Amino acid sequence: MPTIFSDPDDIVEDIIRDVGTRLVVGLPLGLGKANHIINALYRRAVADRNIDLTFFSALTLEKPRPSNELEKRFIGPVIDRLFGGYPDLDYANAIRKRELPDNIRVNEFFFLAGKWLRVADAQQHYISANYTHAASYLLARGLNVITQLVSKRVVDGHARYSLSCNTDTTLDLMRARAEGRASFKLVGQVNAELPYMPGQGDLAGDEFHAVLESPDVEFPLFAPPSEPVSDTKYAIGLHAAGLIRDGGSLQIGIGQIGDALAQGLIARHRDNAAFKATMQRLAPGVAVRSEPFERGLYGVSEMLFEAFLGLIEAGILKREVDGTILQAAFFLGPKAFYQSLRDMAPERLAKIQMTPVSFTNELYGDEAAKRRARVDAHFVNNTMMATLMGAAISDGLDDGQVISGVGGQYNFVAQAFALEGARSILTLEATRPGKAPSSNIRWSYGHQTIPRHLRDMFVTEYGVADLRGKSDADTIAAMLEITDSRFQPELMRQAKDAGKLPRQFELASAHRDNTPERIAKALKPARDAGLLPMFPFSSDFTDVEQRLIPALQILSAAVKTPSKLCGLFWEGLTSSPGANDEACLARLKLERPATMQERAYRLLVLAALKRSRA
Repeated sequence: MPTIFSDPDDIVEDIIRDVGTRLVVGLPLGLGKANHIINALYRRAVADRNIDLTFFSALTLEKPRPSNELEKRFIGPVIDRLFGGYPDLDYANAIRKRELPDNIRVNEFFFLAGKWLRVADAQQHYISANYTHAASYLLARGLNVITQLVSKRVVDGHARYSLSCNTDTTLDLMRARAEGRASFKLVGQVNAELPYMPGQGDLAGDEFHAVLESPDVEFPLFAPPSEPVSDTKYAIGLHAAGLIRDGGSLQIGIGQIGDALAQGLIARHRDNAAFKATMQRLAPGVAVRSEPFERGLYGVSEMLFEAFLGLIEAGILKREVDGTILQAAFFLGPKAFYQSLRDMAPERLAKIQMTPVSFTNELYGDEAAKRRARVDAHFVNNTMMATLMGAAISDGLDDGQVISGVGGQYNFVAQAFALEGARSILTLEATRPGKAPSSNIRWSYGHQTIPRHLRDMFVTEYGVADLRGKSDADTIAAMLEITDSRFQPELMRQAKDAGKLPRQFELASAHRDNTPERIAKALKPARDAGLLPMFPFSSDFTDVEQRLIPALQILSAAVKTPSKLCGLFWEGLTSSPGANDEACLARLKLERPATMQERAYRLLVLAALKRSRA
């Protein structure tokens, strides 16, 4: 059985006595980090520069950081409410302050999107890797410690521990250890809030070298609140929902578009007539899959998140493979999501299996069984930008700055080409907001995540571009059809000047009205009917906060254009508070403004609240 510790400093001393002063420590991606042990290791290496410490990880979670005064007034209480007891990771704070000692290195292969942009140490130590390759890189580095947050259960008087939220690389590394290809100490930290997940990650105590367990080191799980789903994201999700085959398999990537897709599938299943009507307004004359899910779907996705539970509840995710309806490698979500997993009946929870990432993201290893299971698979993932010739830019910029990481995206694109009947669906918003909005569909770009020879399907709010097997000219034409109309003429000119599009080519009139206003108009009846709620699954925001969110989004967009901001300010001068506006103003502490700045904020918020109700 493992040695049980109640003090993180003591467990670190035990690790050093057993392993030595050269520490190569694997940290799980995202939620499963044992923060107290990690911080104790960091403090010990800061105090003793003879210790050589490397953390190898991905997705370091940090509390949100407000960027302006009004955002601070809104999100500050939310941060206190949701993250008040969450212990910050010392190494992350040191990197941001440029105070990381020379004897400590932090290598990550996936960033929280945009959070480490222009942070030199993080950018320089980033390792570009497919998710499935991370374990092999750790082994090559000489991994000798894994620290992981675990859930505990006592069975017949013996402690068992669940890897719970992060079976991903840990199970692959444990297999390497069992085969004699690795030697490391597995060290756990018990967290009572972590759901106990059955399956391969349910481990006997003797798999662990040591376990940290004490009320003093309990902390609330990192629980990012669900974000509101915009019209743009709903349009993308609905288009994607019209591609999924009943009886097939489904993978969904991170983000609100995943929520929008799941809600679109639920609407298609539960309110079929309304779904068809919405799709007809959104894409007139376009044939989409709209049948309800009689056979249901089987889920195989590196990430499990709340939308999947919504699909299970709706009776959509129900096609069983060896008694399982969903297999995933890690999870992350809001508090309600964790509570749902903790409260789920054992027989239902057993149908959700946490597996190694090599299982979800690859076909090798029992390939025949995977092929039988993953019929009609659709792999839906987000990308930031795309080129007219079908390359995808998902993880970084053309100056080398990393936004997030490749993660599993390339794995899933490759699977889509390897499996019969499978498709890769890459989703993106057609435009990027700013003082001068820009197109996310480019003629070319100096960085690529998915090369154009693997082009398959792209989806924007304006429709679907099916590119598989198409010529360059036909690919460009299809991509122009899902481009915002403000940018179509210039992109078309560039393609023609390059000799990749015939000079006489013209877009059909049906694709010349690709505007945000058309999308909003098409979705409004479904929005008004409650078919497309702002938060389709759960929300940690109060009712007042939910009323404020659309208004603050309007204000945030107006700030980027001085003329729009002035118009909003004038509208505030001539507006009276609505029935619920006072509660919103009080939430931002603007009910009795004491300064000129607060008076200006009050007027802007009033105007934005009025517009949000229009």
